[in-house]
Amino acid sequence: MLKIGFVGAGTVGTALAVRLSQKDCPVVAISDRSITSAQKLAKLVTNCHVCHTAQEVADAAELVFITTPDDAIAGVASGIQWHAGQSVVHCSGVHSIDILESARRLEAAVGSFHPLQTFASVNQAIDNLPGSAFALEAEEPLLSRLKELTSLLNGNWVELKPRDKVLYHAAAVFACNYLVTLVKLAVDLWQDFGVPPEEATKSLLPLLKGTINNIDKVGLPDCLTGPISRGDLGTIDKHLNVLKANNSSLLNTYKELGLQTIPIALAKGKIDKGKAKELKALLSLRRK
Repeated sequence: MLKIGFVGAGTVGTALAVRLSQKDCPVVAISDRSITSAQKLAKLVTNCHVCHTAQEVADAAELVFITTPDDAIAGVASGIQWHAGQSVVHCSGVHSIDILESARRLEAAVGSFHPLQTFASVNQAIDNLPGSAFALEAEEPLLSRLKELTSLLNGNWVELKPRDKVLYHAAAVFACNYLVTLVKLAVDLWQDFGVPPEEATKSLLPLLKGTINNIDKVGLPDCLTGPISRGDLGTIDKHLNVLKANNSSLLNTYKELGLQTIPIALAKGKIDKGKAKELKALLSLRRK
């Protein structure tokens, strides 16, 4: 098994280091701008040495993960003297392996290993990492090694080309970050009828969990429910009226999401093209 090192002891680096070490991968070296952070990570991993520089990590490891903030990756990579036989991998969701060109010029193998997961805290990241999907970029033999690490983490992988990375990351933002935004908008609406945010969130969580379960068990498009899936023009009209009267800032958001939902309802087969046209006309007519 290759000796592994980490440059960056943040949430992602810590989760990967801990979980890989638990699978008997030798995580031998760690560095971070904060020596305290590096020491904290090293305590979670057996026989891991705290280094004062990224170069020390590269000198000790055969496979180096750069788990710094995205904007620092290229600078870290260019500041290390790599050599043939080494591999360097970053964990950015948006950057391709092109930002590791300085390492490739020194004959190191380069790759990207992005966990498609949400990491709100270190402990939560360690818990959530196993079973995640991983976006991989690399050439052989490094690609196969990254697939092996994915399997050790009980995950599945998707292979990306450099041109795919930004679109892939935008999709993740829709699925994760904007879901949080939608929940916040729903919670805000509950405050209009006197329910505080904590209680509203608690009440909405079973609905959210049920929706995620339906996506998992039933799948798209059949998991879609609600008035657009039924072609319920009257209910949608009521929604538009109440939002216009009470929360006009959300009116356009509701309409745009509704328009994007119509094709899903059509694919489910519960509405026909005629009803879809009526829905589109209703949502478009009310646009500001």
